[in-house]
Amino acid sequence: MDNGIILYQSKYGSTKRYADILQLELQFVTKDIKEVTLDELSPYKTIILCGAIYASGISGLKVIKSHYPSLKGKTIVVLAVGASPYQIDALNDIYKHNFSVDYCSIPLFYARGEWDESKMSFKDKTLCKMLYKAVKNKKDEDLEPWMKALLSSSGKKCDWVDSQYLKPLLAYLKETV
Repeated sequence: MDNGIILYQSKYGSTKRYADILQLELQFVTKDIKEVTLDELSPYKTIILCGAIYASGISGLKVIKSHYPSLKGKTIVVLAVGASPYQIDALNDIYKHNFSVDYCSIPLFYARGEWDESKMSFKDKTLCKMLYKAVKNKKDEDLEPWMKALLSSSGKKCDWVDSQYLKPLLAYLKETV
């Protein structure tokens, strides 16, 4: 496989864990996106961004977008990490929210992370509690998968990090790189 770099932005650790798994599999350099410069990206043919999903946004994606014109000709792949179970409609919504027509050539993959309120900031805990209150009295048939995941995970520690989620991304790279 060509030379590449894995960039990650991880607030609570799941995204970094996926970046580390990819690094072992691909033997790419791994760096926190906050510590890399555009000049450091120039030698790499493949760039993988691993970013967590927060309020439908993908952390770290802004850096890729801001340097996108300088990254033309490189293979860029995004792995979004979230607490919800995989659902194609939800992933399509996240894609639409994050990738305008200018970035439509960047593929998006998904991996489920973890849920651990003891690691969350006060702000994140508060937002999750507000979401929980907003969905807890809904009828089961009205619950979306992310709502069910929130209700079943609240107050628990759940770790869904699994290298199996990376199979589609790795297959894509083998086909394209």
